[in-house]
Amino acid sequence: MKAQFRNRIEAGELLADKLAKYADHQQVLVLALPRGGVPVALAVARRLHAPLDLMIVRKLGVPGQEELAMGAIASGGVRILNQEVVQMLSISPQALEAVVDREERELARRDLAYRQGRPFPSIRGQTVILVDDGIATGSTVRAGMEGLRRQHAARIILATPVIAASTFEELRREADEVVAVLIPESFYGVGQWYEDFSPTTDQDVQHLMASATPA
Repeated sequence: MKAQFRNRIEAGELLADKLAKYADHQQVLVLALPRGGVPVALAVARRLHAPLDLMIVRKLGVPGQEELAMGAIASGGVRILNQEVVQMLSISPQALEAVVDREERELARRDLAYRQGRPFPSIRGQTVILVDDGIATGSTVRAGMEGLRRQHAARIILATPVIAASTFEELRREADEVVAVLIPESFYGVGQWYEDFSPTTDQDVQHLMASATPA
């Protein structure tokens, strides 16, 4: 399958076209899932003239098969588990807690590095557009959405350049709206849709957030 986006910035600009109805609204906030979601979300926030911040989420990878998610955690003590995966692979409570402990430390490190002491924005009553660079299974965005619900977001709009068709159908029942540029039936990985899918570094995130227009 030929790549559809040159890079994350172009993908974000195309995604912003799909979100035009949210431009210039006072109660709209764009939240990026670091790291890869940040350049996409920055393009969206600029087009919509909306403030940009971060929803830090960490996937809980199966030991030895880290790309396979058995759940995710998010800021605010949110923990989402895929019990089907945990049971199918006989993940012990000790193994699970070891992964959770490691990812909680990484989440705390990223929060300090990226937010640098800035408080998390007020979510209550806001329409939140939660942005990632692509969604395969949806485990991380589910944790992000749960965090937003706990903070009483008025509406949760899940936005991404590309999402697997089966996941799109599932998440439509969980978010107020799911917006995507591509919804392919055949989906092997997010990177296949990008010409440039090079990793977004901590330094990239810091630079992009510093360049965002303050709310």
